[in-house]
Amino acid sequence: MTARAVAPLVLLLLGLGACGRGQSAPADTGPSVLVTTRPVAQGSLPSTVTAYGSAAPALNGQQTLSVPQPGQVTGLAVSDGMAVRAGEPLLTFTLAPTAHSTYQQAADALAAAEKQRASTQALFAQQLATHDQLAQADKAVMDAQAAVTALSAEGAGRPVQTLRAPFDGVVTTVSVAQGDRTQAGAPLLTVARTTGLLVSAGVDPAERPHLRVGASATLERLAGGPPVTGHVVRVDSALDPKTRMIPVDMAFPAGALLPGEGMRATIVTGQATGWVVPHQAVVTAKGPPRVFQVVAGHAKAVLVRIALSSPDGDVVQGPLVPSHPLIVDGAYQVSDGDAVRSGGQ
Repeated sequence: MTARAVAPLVLLLLGLGACGRGQSAPADTGPSVLVTTRPVAQGSLPSTVTAYGSAAPALNGQQTLSVPQPGQVTGLAVSDGMAVRAGEPLLTFTLAPTAHSTYQQAADALAAAEKQRASTQALFAQQLATHDQLAQADKAVMDAQAAVTALSAEGAGRPVQTLRAPFDGVVTTVSVAQGDRTQAGAPLLTVARTTGLLVSAGVDPAERPHLRVGASATLERLAGGPPVTGHVVRVDSALDPKTRMIPVDMAFPAGALLPGEGMRATIVTGQATGWVVPHQAVVTAKGPPRVFQVVAGHAKAVLVRIALSSPDGDVVQGPLVPSHPLIVDGAYQVSDGDAVRSGGQ
């Protein structure tokens, strides 16, 4: 091949080489972690304390019925848990013969004293009795009347008695069965007001300074069901001797709960203010609490103080930058300075 023929071929090869050297290769960016992010914002969430207890009658919301005379239960119309209306018959009680005879003796003594006083007054009018005799007759009548009045107040004058519901409510306890013989004053049954139920729960003594009357509470049945809104009506100032917890009573709408239901109470004790972030965004493993924000495609660790931790979110305090997205999912998979790529917000 002649030199004149080779020259164009050499020029063509040189040109192709120059083109290959001028084309840049893709940059090697290295591995990155896939994360999800969201903007950060300041706000507040309620701080709460959780306590466990049950629905029970208030101290002034129940009444135990009894008869201050010995006798026998001859009729029983209710059972535990039954709802009753005011005036509804609950139990029939028949006095013991000895109790009724005591009343009858007192009534006979009163009648005899009144007859004796009438006779003494007639003699006194005829000047056949003295002032002292008349005064003694009057005193005998008063003493006999006092004895009859006392026995009547104790029900001794009614051989058969019907105990009735003192108010609308629920029979919480029936202490006797039909046919039982009881002593004077023995408890027979207890009725709780429909509007007199409370949720009584025990709170950790360390939380006592944060509790206040009137605080709102969310009441949840341990057996399941929709929550009930209530509020604190009493915070005790002493430990329960059995549970060593602080007793707290919470009121709720009438009829929402039944006596004896096991409850979990979430009581609001205040508000925590700061950066409101998802719970999974706060990393607590292998070091102090921290969150990660995305800065120029890399994860930047920000140390925080946890003011509140809850399933609804955490409130943290620290030098977060509002313009930098917060890493949520993937926060536990990154370290400070790692390259990240966002999979959405």
